[in-house]
Amino acid sequence: MNNGNRPPVWQMVKEAVQQLNGECTYQAIKAKVRSMYGDGINDSSMTCSIISGAVNHPSRIHYSDNKKPRLTDTAYDYLFSTGRGRVVWYQPEKHGVWEIAHSADGALIVRLADGVGDNPAQIAEVVEATDESYSMFALEAHLRDYLAKKLPKLLGHDAPLALYRTDDRDGVEFQTDVGPIDILATGNGDFYVLELKVGRGPDAALGQILRYMGWVKEHLAGDKNVYGIIIASDIGKKLRYAATQVPNVRLMEYDLAVTLRSATLHV
Repeated sequence: MNNGNRPPVWQMVKEAVQQLNGECTYQAIKAKVRSMYGDGINDSSMTCSIISGAVNHPSRIHYSDNKKPRLTDTAYDYLFSTGRGRVVWYQPEKHGVWEIAHSADGALIVRLADGVGDNPAQIAEVVEATDESYSMFALEAHLRDYLAKKLPKLLGHDAPLALYRTDDRDGVEFQTDVGPIDILATGNGDFYVLELKVGRGPDAALGQILRYMGWVKEHLAGDKNVYGIIIASDIGKKLRYAATQVPNVRLMEYDLAVTLRSATLHV
């Protein structure tokens, strides 16, 4: 098919999911798109379309069509995430009506819409059924979004970091041809690749972040520097040793704290 006759990528993805008819992986969707429209479709663009179109995906708020509060009642709301890397066709009567809304601190979040729909028991069953496979990913997403708003200060780097942005999205879960970068930031013209690990940072994180850094250097940075930052609650000794041989990679640990307060009807 001639490239000029191709529909937008999100429409290709939507058509592919309709034809697959059931729960499907990202890879199955991409393979279906290529079988219909050829091999010249960018892999990361398809991933972006899947994430952006999934009504319950926490990271959909980082795409331009989803950067304001709204109900999931548009043509762009057509998928429901059933776990990391899997989606089904979105059915509001089964999955509930979701929304993009402001949280108490003003940040955009994805949640079930209050008071919308006629069968809350059925909706609860669906949410609970997907919770086990989805909860770890949701935790990663919340930590990542928090760090994106409060980017770390780096020893030896005077310029404050700022989230990298393009016309249609920001630098959170920034899709590349070698995988999604958790956070892509800039400072004084240089680029910073932040990789977040919930819990302990594994040895493999070093190879992963180097791949991302290489992609950024090739496609975005040019003659600017590219730094990598691995963030975990616990950095193991093996990873610490390995990082001593990679000058542009930094290791950082985080602590989590939760404060509880009483909630009553009458304040």
